[in-house]
Amino acid sequence: MAEHKPQQQEVKTILVVEDDADIADILLCTFEETPYKVIVVGDGSQALKIVATIKPHLFLLDYYLPAMNGLQLYDQLHSIKGLEDIPTIIMSANLPENKIQQRKITYLKKPFELNDILQMVTTLLK
Repeated sequence: MAEHKPQQQEVKTILVVEDDADIADILLCTFEETPYKVIVVGDGSQALKIVATIKPHLFLLDYYLPAMNGLQLYDQLHSIKGLEDIPTIIMSANLPENKIQQRKITYLKKPFELNDILQMVTTLLK
């Protein structure tokens, strides 16, 4: 007799692109107690490699990154077929708010409260 298991909900993946190891660690710890799987990379080129094999449900991007900034990365990620509608949060102490608002991106100013980021993520992933 086959055992019937309740269907599990899909685990949603968050791709965090953050070059500051301390902030990356804080974010990893913050999401430990959540139903989300978090992948952290340190720059845009690593993020672009990851999305070739994994389709995240949310991008959490630092604005100041090596080689390309968070907006440039956002534009590249959202130009990839299948990733155009992935919700994104950009975080930084200094953001070009007009450029972010033109793209209708959710943003978070550093320093931020961890509860704020959890609430934003939960809202965007509903």
